[in-house]
Amino acid sequence: MTISVCIGSSCHVRGSYKIVEKINKAIKDNSLEDKVKVNAAFCLGKCSEGVTEGVSVKFDDEIVTGITESNFDDIFNKYILQKV
Repeated sequence: MTISVCIGSSCHVRGSYKIVEKINKAIKDNSLEDKVKVNAAFCLGKCSEGVTEGVSVKFDDEIVTGITESNFDDIFNKYILQKV
């Protein structure tokens, strides 16, 4: 699985680097280093879709918006743990 986290200006101010840290920690904690690759993306094109908080992350070909530190665990379980 390839994960691309938006680090563009809009997502940056919404906490993209904290989400990158959480993703990397969760991957390590679940021993998924050989199954999941994390990349940075400068824009996933979802900034103008009315999302007011959280960042955009692409899981393989699926983009999920509004990821925050508070909903991260649910997102990680749904989009990573259940698919790898």
